[in-house]
Amino acid sequence: MTTAFLQPTSWPEALEARAAHPEALPVAGGTDVLVELNFDRRHPEALLDISRLGELRALGREDGQLRIGAGVTYASLVAELAGELPALAEAARTVGSPPIRNRGTVGGNLGSASPAGDCHPPLLASGAEVELASARASRTVPLAAFFTGPKQSVLAPDELIAAVWVPAADGPQAFAKVGTRNAMVIAVCSLAVALHPQSRSVGTGIGSAGPVPLCAVEAEEFLAGHLEETVAWESGAPLAPAALEHFAELVAGAARPIDDVRGTAAYRRHALSVLARRLLSWCWSEYAEAVRR
Repeated sequence: MTTAFLQPTSWPEALEARAAHPEALPVAGGTDVLVELNFDRRHPEALLDISRLGELRALGREDGQLRIGAGVTYASLVAELAGELPALAEAARTVGSPPIRNRGTVGGNLGSASPAGDCHPPLLASGAEVELASARASRTVPLAAFFTGPKQSVLAPDELIAAVWVPAADGPQAFAKVGTRNAMVIAVCSLAVALHPQSRSVGTGIGSAGPVPLCAVEAEEFLAGHLEETVAWESGAPLAPAALEHFAELVAGAARPIDDVRGTAAYRRHALSVLARRLLSWCWSEYAEAVRR
């Protein structure tokens, strides 16, 4: 089978090509797509190369939010956003090897909709939204509603991911993942935690422990309520061990893992509880120190 190759030179041209060829597989960094092609897992009728579109590589700031173009690479996230979105930068730092981080993009990570995508947990914890565009219209979707199943999303056949909108961090954030080795590994499970002092809320994001990336909503609500009741937001008082433990239990309970070659469901839940205690302890220590200054 012959595969058509489409290479638009502008964003409007890319959207027109997408509308005319909804069967085309978008390619940016190619770090996921080329693996599937090389292993004969996909046989697309057409490839839509959007890697040369400068519009997609732009990083912008507007009203306290960052607009990260779909073509921004992991390496750029690490280099440019460590201060404003530390959990996202840390997650990007764990992706593959330097050549992969130089090629792979945040839009490709979202578009693949893998439950194990490293950028998904910190984006969920930060309350990110995905900007989708087509020749007919544009729309913005909360990231929590973007994923619909393993490697499935709400992306319409004529749409492309334009960018992701993320509020700049107003409090400490942390990300960690568990893998079978320290580098170049798909997560057995991963977790991000973010404190949002301005809204007195807490964000979480769970990866590789369910059919889609997940938020631990009950854990978020419990911790935000506990911090409010104990006036800890104002005082920065140490977290009670029982509260820390209950938060960890709720995070683990929010997961919907399976047994697979990387780990068992039971192990994933246990690992998430450990990560939850660890990340929350790190975040709260940083926050409490800032309050005491």
